[in-house]
Amino acid sequence: MVTMALPLPSRYLTPDDLVEMFELPSVETVYQWRRKRTGPRGFRVGRHLRFDPDDVRAWVDSRRGEVAA
Repeated sequence: MVTMALPLPSRYLTPDDLVEMFELPSVETVYQWRRKRTGPRGFRVGRHLRFDPDDVRAWVDSRRGEVAA
């Protein structure tokens, strides 16, 4: 189950924000999610990857019903 360590801020989130919120081992995990299309929906601003907090919340909510492997 995915749990968030911190509440979501109102600004667009960076991959580092997701690492901190989900207590991930590294930012590479976020990029792997993106390549595999298993993580929250993200978008590019120039060369920078950003995530809408509403999309992150929706992704977390969708994962809550899944059984942990």
